[in-house]
Amino acid sequence: MRIAIGNDHRGYQLKGRLLVLLADAGHEVENVGSDSDERVDYPDFASLVGELVRQKKVDRGILICGSGIGMCIAANKVVGVRAANCSDEVGAEMSRRHNDANVLCLSADMLGEGAVNRIVNTWLRTDFEGGRHQRRVDKIIESETSTGDR
Repeated sequence: MRIAIGNDHRGYQLKGRLLVLLADAGHEVENVGSDSDERVDYPDFASLVGELVRQKKVDRGILICGSGIGMCIAANKVVGVRAANCSDEVGAEMSRRHNDANVLCLSADMLGEGAVNRIVNTWLRTDFEGGRHQRRVDKIIESETSTGDR
């Protein structure tokens, strides 16, 4: 799978660990995040990952900031992105199974390494169920184009 990963200054250490995890699992990773703890603005990185997902240059994206919340809000402004801020395996699974989330947002400050690994692995291996959920995702996609210019 092709995965774009982005982060702000608070997420750069976790990103380093995830780069290893993802590479070891055989994924192709595009690192578009900050590579230091120097302060940066998370919306810049959310937009970069979101655009790569929107343009289908990658299959999915992962974003990391202090809480995951800011990245999630910013990423969801990109048409075609369905970002989910997940703090456990159940949320990660359901975001994929029912919502076809294509961007995973993570907290660098509130999740331990083991939890992050389980969340990421669950999110990557879970498929979208389709069926009744496809109808709902289609409505989300439709709302992106019917609510005006973005």
